Amino acid sequence: MKYLCLAYEEERTLNELTEREWHALRTETLEYVEGLRANGHLLDARPLQSATSASTVRVRNGKLSITDGPFAETKEQIGGYFLIEASDLDEALRIAANWPSARLGSIEVRPVDEELNAERRYASGRASGTASA
Repeated sequence: MKYLCLAYEEERTLNELTEREWHALRTETLEYVEGLRANGHLLDARPLQSATSASTVRVRNGKLSITDGPFAETKEQIGGYFLIEASDLDEALRIAANWPSARLGSIEVRPVDEELNAERRYASGRASGTASA
């Protein structure tokens, strides 16, 4: 099953890392990415530019609204994502927990639907798998 993992980071925290700390974290992350690719778990991973470069688009009653930045007022912003293949939620959570930046921020793990459901957008209840982190 595919899982999208959203890496939430506080830009200030990353910007306060020393050059040495940043390079160590970057190297550890790149090594982890290569390990996940090699064992077939990683399908894609990308960093995102600063939330200050984001725009939020809404259409309400036929009117377009574009605002600078992310919608939510929060210190943590989405810093990147990784799309993984895992046998179940437990395995996806283990993979996310080992992502190096999980020590500085948080990783949201969400199952990917293979197609848009014809009945409803969101089915009731949790996805299959047990969450025991």
